Amino acid sequence: QLQACGGGLVQAGGSLRLSCAASRLYSYTVGWFRQAPGKEREFVAAINWNGGRADYADSLKGRFTISRDNAKNMVYLQMNSLRPEETAVYYCAADRGPLISGKYDYAYWGQGTLVTVSS
Repeated sequence: QLQACGGGLVQAGGSLRLSCAASRLYSYTVGWFRQAPGKEREFVAAINWNGGRADYADSLKGRFTISRDNAKNMVYLQMNSLRPEETAVYYCAADRGPLISGKYDYAYWGQGTLVTVSS
């Protein structure tokens, strides 16, 4: 079972680090997605099983960083320079398949953590 945490209230321009945990996460490709109120879910970032490759939504490159610690079965999303329009529920998802850009049909999904960015 995937568990995302680390959300909260932050001012515009601030930072947050989200965490995703699950047993045996070390063997999975993990992605982060977000869904803002009234909008469709969108891809944020993904990382392959050993951390050797990462993929980002074009608009987030340079501000968000995905990483993992397989010894702890954890995946992180460092978010910097947050904007009010990035207020959303952030979800982590996992899949046994390889990291493929544009492939978002992950098999397992967590419950999400709310990030609120105030202006």
